[in-house]
Amino acid sequence: GEAAEQTEFDVVLTSFGEKKLNVVKEVKNITGQSLMDSKKLVEGVPATIKEGVDKAEAEEIKGKLEEAGGAVELK
Repeated sequence: GEAAEQTEFDVVLTSFGEKKLNVVKEVKNITGQSLMDSKKLVEGVPATIKEGVDKAEAEEIKGKLEEAGGAVELK
């Protein structure tokens, strides 16, 4: 049968690019974690930034992270 349309997405940072600090700050804003924890998360790419969010939120987070210089996949 046809797969149901995906309604929940995980936002996965696959690369932080050349502007790591920008990406870390954005991750901190999105997750509410400390700067140190956000840095650890970013440095451990691929890193799941947010789990089980709807498509609109996933796209929004993806946009913010890409604007900061990161590469993102929605899974």
